[in-house]
Amino acid sequence: MTHTRNNADDSCLINQTVPAGIPASPSEHLDEKTHHLKPDPSADPDSGKDRDDENQSGPSRPVEDPDVGFTSSSDGYDSEEEDDFPEGGLQAWLVVLGSFCAMVSLYGIINLAGVFEWYFSTNQLAEYDSSTIGWIFSTYLFIVFFFGIQVGPLFDRYGPRALVAVGSLLVVASQLLLGFCEEYYQIILTYSVLGGLGGACLNVPSYGVIAHFFKRRRGLATGLASTAGSIGGIVFPVYLQAVLPRLGFAWSTRIIGFVLLFLSAVANLLMRSRLPPSKHPVRVLPDWALFRDLKFSLSCAGVWFMEWGLFTPLTYVVSYAAAHGQAATDAYILLTILSATSFVGRFLPGYLADRWGRFNVIVLTNLLCVASVLGLWLPAGSSRAMLLAFAAVFGFASGSNLGLYPVCVGQLCGARDYGRYFSTAMMVGSFGTLTSLPIAGALLGVGSTPEQGWTALILFSALSYAIAMSCFLGARVLAVSWRVKEVY
Repeated sequence: MTHTRNNADDSCLINQTVPAGIPASPSEHLDEKTHHLKPDPSADPDSGKDRDDENQSGPSRPVEDPDVGFTSSSDGYDSEEEDDFPEGGLQAWLVVLGSFCAMVSLYGIINLAGVFEWYFSTNQLAEYDSSTIGWIFSTYLFIVFFFGIQVGPLFDRYGPRALVAVGSLLVVASQLLLGFCEEYYQIILTYSVLGGLGGACLNVPSYGVIAHFFKRRRGLATGLASTAGSIGGIVFPVYLQAVLPRLGFAWSTRIIGFVLLFLSAVANLLMRSRLPPSKHPVRVLPDWALFRDLKFSLSCAGVWFMEWGLFTPLTYVVSYAAAHGQAATDAYILLTILSATSFVGRFLPGYLADRWGRFNVIVLTNLLCVASVLGLWLPAGSSRAMLLAFAAVFGFASGSNLGLYPVCVGQLCGARDYGRYFSTAMMVGSFGTLTSLPIAGALLGVGSTPEQGWTALILFSALSYAIAMSCFLGARVLAVSWRVKEVY
């Protein structure tokens, strides 16, 4: 196929450019997305001969882009024509803005996990150990991702409107009610269950509507929308640091709820679908047939281990700083720096992924996560400078995680089936989120000294990222072998 710098995922046979002199392949008569009548091959008496010639010629070879220095992959499953995606324009970018607002309500709250974990462990839940408190946040993340298995097919069939409306109401109610909670079970029901169900209704549509408007520039568009988590991770911790001593926990979280109410209203106005509904039936259980594709199975495993590696530092870096003599203000600064650099890490790797390949870039950013955890966090101790350096580097490297894996999954399917594939991958990843923080909290208790527990927790994060990187690399090798310059 002919390669341009933006068609890293345009790799199925339907979308390939056929060499000059060879007629279009029969696949053009099977395009289910257009509603126009297709030419009848029987009208051309030479069509049979032409098809025989095409079969003998084989598929066109990848063509190297002299500007980028990479070749495009001939592997993939997208069946949409490139020209059918707007790739920009007012309506498309307004959809991205709506997704951004919805993601603040989800990933902005996820990035507050470190602050909430510290506050709960020193106030309402001071008598509980770290592993027990960790179940609050892991249950929240599990519900967000696991229940996407029902949300995905609903989005493909009916669009985002009802899902986003219900999700908005639930996440706002969760924050408004959290201030009344004093007991462990109350926090679980309000924060984890109510907020998690709302996040599940928002998560798949936030990514899915972007896939309806972008294909070649999907990495950039998704990365820009996912900067919402970074914005929330910068604004919300600084806000809580300023108002918690004056307003208390209850009114501080209620004000966050009112902010989410405004953002949810914008999301409901702007988010919409574009492609015709999927013909696949709505399922309650996962579509296990998807796992027959080994590339998809490896990608799902990569998401699982990436969740293990990601949420451990996000949740425990504040407690680590406090345990090593850092002031409370320094702990908040860590989260702010992490979120600020993750802002760049969300859209820049997405832009590069559209040019160099989505799987190529996610392998590199996972490698950088391993290096930052082992090279900066592990030896940091009480060094303020190394902790700040870790927050900056890890924030950039991990920022790509939430923006790249959705477009990697989208590279393995068509846009109208994106919700089904993405929600299935999230269902697998949900078991990673469910177990990551309890495992990390349990590891804090190993050894005879607290420092040995922190070492075990940090090594757990690094090993998880290393396995995730290997899974994504395996999916890439299955698709394009070991060719370094191949865009995939």
